[in-house]
Amino acid sequence: MLIIGCDYHPGFQQIAYVDTETGELQERRLGHRQEAEEFYRVLKQQPIGVRVGMEASGQARWFERLLTELQFELWIGDAAKIRTKRVRKQKTDRQDAQLLLGLMLENRFPRIWVASWENRDLRQLLWHRHRMVEMRTRLMNQLQALALNEGIRRKKGLWREAGRKQLESVALAPWASQRRQDLLELLDGLNPRIAELSERVEEEAGKCPVAQRLMTHPGVGPTTALAFVLILGQAERFRCGNQVASYLGLVPEEDSSGEHRRLGHISKQGNSLVRFLLVEAAQVTVRSDPEWRRKYFHLALRRGRKIAKVAMARRLAVRLYWMWRKGWDYEQWNRFGPHAGQPGTGVGVQLNTE
Repeated sequence: MLIIGCDYHPGFQQIAYVDTETGELQERRLGHRQEAEEFYRVLKQQPIGVRVGMEASGQARWFERLLTELQFELWIGDAAKIRTKRVRKQKTDRQDAQLLLGLMLENRFPRIWVASWENRDLRQLLWHRHRMVEMRTRLMNQLQALALNEGIRRKKGLWREAGRKQLESVALAPWASQRRQDLLELLDGLNPRIAELSERVEEEAGKCPVAQRLMTHPGVGPTTALAFVLILGQAERFRCGNQVASYLGLVPEEDSSGEHRRLGHISKQGNSLVRFLLVEAAQVTVRSDPEWRRKYFHLALRRGRKIAKVAMARRLAVRLYWMWRKGWDYEQWNRFGPHAGQPGTGVGVQLNTE
C-alpha cells in the first residue's frame, strides 16, 4: 500500500509518501488542480492501494471528490490534536507532511468522523436558507430605520399592507427615495425564494424519521430538527449529553489550576448554525412550556437574560439528543424521561395491590 501524508493548502499541497512494501520515501509539491489530479490519476493506474491522510480543511471539497472517484482511502484528522503532536519548534510544509505520514505509519493518526456527501449537500440547503434570511433581516432593518427617521413607528405592522402603503407614500429626497425603492424590490425578491427554500427544508425533514420525532418537542421546527440531525450525524458518536453540548460549543471555557477554577464564556467551537437555531428554538419553548418558563426566569434573575438563553439552548440540545438516542417522541419523554417515577408524575413502579 502507498501511504501519503498530505499538507493541504488552497493553491498547492506538499506530500510525503512511502510504499509499505519497499519502504521507499518520496516527497513532492503538487500545484492545484491540474498537477495534483494528474499525479493521483497516474497512481490509480498502478496495482496498489492508496491511503491519504490530511488535516480537516474547508477548501478541499474538489480534492475529496477526486479521491472518492479514484476509490482511494481518505483519512481526515483533527487539526488541533495533530498540532499537539508536533515536537519541533520549526514548522514547514515538508515537516507537516512528514508528521502526517509518521502518524499514519505509527497508527497514531487522530482520525475524525466525516459526514456523507448527501449529508453535506443538505447542509448547504440549510446554510443557503439561513444566509438568505439574514439578508432579508438586514434589508428589513434598513427599512425600519428609514421609517423611524420619517416618524413612522409600526414595528411588525410595517410589513402589512397598510404599513407598506404608508412607507411608500412618504415623500423623500431623490436618493433616499431611490434607496427605499431598491430595498423594497430586493425584499420582494427574497421573500418568495425564502418561502421556497423553507418548503424544501420541510420536505427533507419529512423524509427523516428522527427529525420528525424531534419536531414533536415544543419550539422545534423542521429547520432546527433537520440541522440537529445533519450536524450530529449519528447519536451513537456521543456517550452522554455533556459531549453533545461540548460538540456544539455550548459549554463554558475553563482555565482551572489547583484550587482555582475559572469558567468563561461558551467555547463556540461547534457549528454556529445549530447553536443559533437552538437558542431561537429554546426561546419558543420557554414561551410555550410553563416548566421551561420557570427555569428561564430563575436563571435570568440570577445570571441575566443572555446567559439564561444559552443555558436553555444547552438544555434543549441535551434533551433532543436523548430523544434521538432513546427513540422517543415528546410524549414518551414526558412519561419515561428524567422525571419518571417521581411523585405526581403518574409514571413509575406500580405496586401490586391484589
